[in-house]
Amino acid sequence: MWCAAIVCFAFSLLLIVAGVVILIVFLAVKPRAPSFDAAGATLNAVYVGSPAPYVNGDMTVVANVSNPNQKMDVVFRSAAVELFFGGRRMAAQALPAPFVQRRGQSQIISLHMVSSQVALPPELAVAMVNQVRNNRVVYTIRGTFKVQAKLWFWHYTYWMSALCDLELTAPPSGVLIARRCSTR
Repeated sequence: MWCAAIVCFAFSLLLIVAGVVILIVFLAVKPRAPSFDAAGATLNAVYVGSPAPYVNGDMTVVANVSNPNQKMDVVFRSAAVELFFGGRRMAAQALPAPFVQRRGQSQIISLHMVSSQVALPPELAVAMVNQVRNNRVVYTIRGTFKVQAKLWFWHYTYWMSALCDLELTAPPSGVLIARRCSTR
């Protein structure tokens, strides 16, 4: 009985010491999630077919993916970006993965989002035509990333999502005039 009590006591002390070591490493490293930002975008073309509400579009997005950590590298194991208008998916593109970002590194990625014969509900097609006429077209970009954080011999894998609302002028020379991006 005393032997079991001593083993339990030793195991409890081992757990406490391990917890303190993990807390100290966490506070020393201060891990932060990578960020995704739409640094620029151009709306090259938007065509809404008539009478059928089919949409063709062409947009180029310049994205900035950065690793704000000063003591950890991150590896993007998979990455996909989707373009939405009014909640309807217009285009999707997978990024070349895996790619590594070292400590404090940023990377510029060019995304060419092409939508071809995307069926829109009539009310969304009318909204798109009105936005093009008013010279203010609003799109949403959603990115989904599988990220692996690496610190010495230890690594941790998690899913990260990014959401960007983009406001652009009308094509053919549509430029980005406002953006709001968040990463979770």
